[in-house]
Amino acid sequence: QGQLVESGGGLVQPGGSMRLSCTASEFTLDYYVIGWFRQAPGTEREGLACFGLSDRDVYYAESIEGRFTISRDDAKSTMYLQMNSLLPEDTAVYYCVADLPVRSASNMCSIKGIQHNFEGQGTQVTVSS
Repeated sequence: QGQLVESGGGLVQPGGSMRLSCTASEFTLDYYVIGWFRQAPGTEREGLACFGLSDRDVYYAESIEGRFTISRDDAKSTMYLQMNSLLPEDTAVYYCVADLPVRSASNMCSIKGIQHNFEGQGTQVTVSS
């Protein structure tokens, strides 16, 4: 059974940058739509950035557009979330997910309650001075 393993969370000052990584184990990401979600205490899970099977199918939530960038390296079965200009309200647990390509990147990120094929364990990102 495959899994997604995340790394890169931690504490960062406001205005700083951080990169999250997520590597697939025992399967490859080539044929999966991938994405990053986050959840802060007392809030709903939010789809931040999702990336389909082509470079034309990329979605960003309004809350992070222009500051965060999702990318994928299928040769390494790894996805990334580069986060710049971080704000205290970006503090949350961040999750990577991967789904078979049954829906677009925007649907993957914006439809609530989807059961994902694979989901990482979550990594805490805290933005604070």
